[in-house]
Amino acid sequence: MKENIPTFSAPGAVLLAGSGSFLPGKPVPLSEVDHYLGELPEAPMKTRKWLERVRGLMAELLEIEYYHFALDPVSRKFTEDNISMSVKAANHALQSAGAKASDVQLIVYGSAHQDQMPTASVRIQEGLGIDRCGELSIHANCTSAYKSLLLAFDMIRNGRYDNALVISSSMSSSELVAEYYNQALVTKEELFLRYFLSDGASALFLKKASGQESGLYIDHVYMESAGGNKPSAMGNKRPAYWMNPKEEYEKGYHHLAQMFQEELRANFHEADGSVFLNGLKRMLKQYPIDMETLRFFQVNFPSKHISELVMEECLQLGIPAQTLYSKMSTMGYLGPPMAFLCLDRILREEKLADKDTVLSFVTEVSKFMQAGYVMSWRQF
Repeated sequence: MKENIPTFSAPGAVLLAGSGSFLPGKPVPLSEVDHYLGELPEAPMKTRKWLERVRGLMAELLEIEYYHFALDPVSRKFTEDNISMSVKAANHALQSAGAKASDVQLIVYGSAHQDQMPTASVRIQEGLGIDRCGELSIHANCTSAYKSLLLAFDMIRNGRYDNALVISSSMSSSELVAEYYNQALVTKEELFLRYFLSDGASALFLKKASGQESGLYIDHVYMESAGGNKPSAMGNKRPAYWMNPKEEYEKGYHHLAQMFQEELRANFHEADGSVFLNGLKRMLKQYPIDMETLRFFQVNFPSKHISELVMEECLQLGIPAQTLYSKMSTMGYLGPPMAFLCLDRILREEKLADKDTVLSFVTEVSKFMQAGYVMSWRQF
């Protein structure tokens, strides 16, 4: 059997040859989120009263119709995990590209965070039945998908590999179910995320363009961290070493929390605009685009309200309001996979014309890491 061995070649254009996504289970309306994730009868009374008050506000603020959870609400067992969802999304991407798993030379996987050994990328490789390939795992909250794309893009255009599977998945429900919490210690900052986050996976198959092939090309990928002197606004309390699991649970260090209201607002806004706007300005200065060609602007935030506020800022950059693209209302916010899922929907549901541009940018708040990409359709 001939091995798929990569060889170095001259730099070239990189084509997004295929895309795929996977959403587990049936669509879950907001009214059933607590049924799926589980009630919290042992949480402090003050926290439970706050939760009751904000449920209605969340429905208005988020405008999310449905979520997806890889969870059986009756048996309380998970129906998928990050690996199985990634494999399913990857197979959809390969199928749309007309490629086989044995063709894959590189896997780059991005997730919010991960504690497994061996790492997810080799588990996905095993799930796809690939005997040998390059692989990397990136864990950087919502920028991880973009950073995975950046690595694959650079490695293909610089000739190290001819193709790559770029994958992202999120099992947010596993950190949001009632059974996960030490309920006596749970806070509103930790429960705040239950009405934002959803489960799913998405994947892209990139390849070195062999000639004049029509399709969506990756033009630029960008990343930065703007949080070197800002406090973290999202995360858990785990130290940078392994704790005794019993002690970790008893102290609630495993709880994922996100700051909000004044604390988040103070660090998200800078003297001359938001962290998001200033980061996007830096990206567009480095990689300028013709706004006349902009067809879709993907803003990866976990609420329609925040996306629209950011969009108002972005008007000053010449970004037309009608280009804002989001699918969050029909699936909740998937975190890192959302970027690739939107691309998958664009490729499957929209008609792109020559020179149409897709721009995406994200700010995550665990340490204000930011990333973005520019892609354009070329018609030959």
